[in-house]
Amino acid sequence: MEKKILCAAQRNMATRMTIQFQERYNFQHERMSGEAIRVKRARKQRAMCGFKMDGDHVKKQPRLVLPLNASAPKSKVEIHTISEDPMLANYVPVYVMLPLGVVTNENVLKDTVRLQNQLMSLHAAGVDGVMVDVWWGIVESKGPMQYDWSAYRTLFQLVQNCKLKLQVIMSFHQCGGNVGDSVSISLPKWVLKVGKTNPDIFYTNYKGIRNTECLSLGVDKQPLFHGRSPIELYTDYMRSFRDNMQDFLESQLIIDIEVGLGPAGELRYPSYSQNLGWVFPGIGEFQCYDNYLKADFKKAAAKEGHPEWKLPDNAGKSNDKPESTEFFKPGGTYQTEKGNFFLTWYSNKLLTHGDDILDEANNVFLGCKVKLAAKVAGIHWWYKTESHAAELTAGYYNLHHRDGYRPIARMLSRHNAILNFTCLEMRNYEQPVEAQSGAEELVRQVLSCGWKENLKVAGENALARYDREAYDQILQNARPNGISKLGRPRLKMYGVTYLRLSDDLMKQKNFEIFTAFVRKMHVNLDHCPDPERYYHFTEPMKRSEPRIPLETLLEVTTPLQPYAFLKETDVIQRVLTGFFYYIVITVLRILRIKVKTGK
Repeated sequence: MEKKILCAAQRNMATRMTIQFQERYNFQHERMSGEAIRVKRARKQRAMCGFKMDGDHVKKQPRLVLPLNASAPKSKVEIHTISEDPMLANYVPVYVMLPLGVVTNENVLKDTVRLQNQLMSLHAAGVDGVMVDVWWGIVESKGPMQYDWSAYRTLFQLVQNCKLKLQVIMSFHQCGGNVGDSVSISLPKWVLKVGKTNPDIFYTNYKGIRNTECLSLGVDKQPLFHGRSPIELYTDYMRSFRDNMQDFLESQLIIDIEVGLGPAGELRYPSYSQNLGWVFPGIGEFQCYDNYLKADFKKAAAKEGHPEWKLPDNAGKSNDKPESTEFFKPGGTYQTEKGNFFLTWYSNKLLTHGDDILDEANNVFLGCKVKLAAKVAGIHWWYKTESHAAELTAGYYNLHHRDGYRPIARMLSRHNAILNFTCLEMRNYEQPVEAQSGAEELVRQVLSCGWKENLKVAGENALARYDREAYDQILQNARPNGISKLGRPRLKMYGVTYLRLSDDLMKQKNFEIFTAFVRKMHVNLDHCPDPERYYHFTEPMKRSEPRIPLETLLEVTTPLQPYAFLKETDVIQRVLTGFFYYIVITVLRILRIKVKTGK
């Protein structure tokens, strides 16, 4: 009888704690979302459509649980997660990028036995999944619409057998020419052949040098490739992927699809390319001098009432410093009416490019239980200068008085896409003084932009690192306000992908440090194979919401204060406090088990 009374009392206490937690979360939730969204038409339609926003910073809702509509009942899994495993709400899944050349140029899966052993080691370390580039230049190499997915199917089956999840990149760019590229994989040969007779399909700098990393957004809708436009090429490729990987999509092996939107798969211009002589921390070069973009700018300038305006001819060379150029120096062209018009046009073209391709991707994967993702580059050098030159040449019109990232986040919001950002591991003091780096401030700005737009925000490290300091920086960014003991933390990244699987990572000492990092990302819990238990709910993909006009996207260029990132979180206090907390949690769990079993 006493045991029954005790159990009943504990159930009542658990219920009260759950209700208190829900009320507290909803209060925080409403407070955070009140100032975040101010789109006049498009955002109102989002609310009426009842889209499920299950990101780490969510929209104002009457319940903690994030159903497809407000009236949907809670699932047993959700109730269990809230009432019995509140710490799981702090769980951040960890993925590992596979080697760039895991599938060779000959479309063969490389060293299967060795790869399987590595994947099994990752699973044993608690890793949640892996990420892989699915190269356009390999799959469609034989000719237009001649797709060969065989090697990737073998790879996907291997990943599934090793009980890992899979993030897939639709890689419409070449491999080779960017930092960390260890192999060379070109665009399909038949695409490059078109470029020999029409080189303007490629991005071009002021001197007329072509960059063959990817196709220029200037030809996005030009039917130059055997009657198809680049957007049609990308769409047909994704449709073939869907049809040939249907079983892996249905089994939910594939959890998200990152759509390549530029060089290195990132939504940017190829402004800095090692193949063309760029060296860090050069400012890069504008990439809009192909005939298609030149014609587009001429038309836009004439419409603005300034037919005399031309594309910049004073922005310097890729390895220049900002102050050495007429365009980026203090009081330079970028601060004039003409400069503002050009930079707005240049960045808007990038927004439209990403929006168009993601719209097609959404249509292709309609109904699939998978999420779309888009990657934004972490261009941290020259961030602390007035002009932000390296960001501007890449297409991010970001200044101290103008937010260049939130319009991107708002564009992604209509597709319910994950915003994936880089350079999570970097600290300012690690960078050369002359680079004027603001990596930490940049990460805080971009992540905050995503959260303010109610996006799921993920990220990765930019360079291979194996030291605890880098892992701690990633962890601090993943949960910038630390662990919440009552459930979902105020701010939390949707996931982190580690760059990348290699022999160096698998060395004993390095792998032990990495395993400890994974454990911390999982708040010292065992690997959780069910994403719903840590609030990752994936519904069948719905159609993207109506297109948001550019003028509406640009309403959010006024900078807002980023969210506060605590200097001391569960990372910094990891020696004594972390150990003590672990002991307390373990004791509480043992006591709970004893109560449940009646012992």
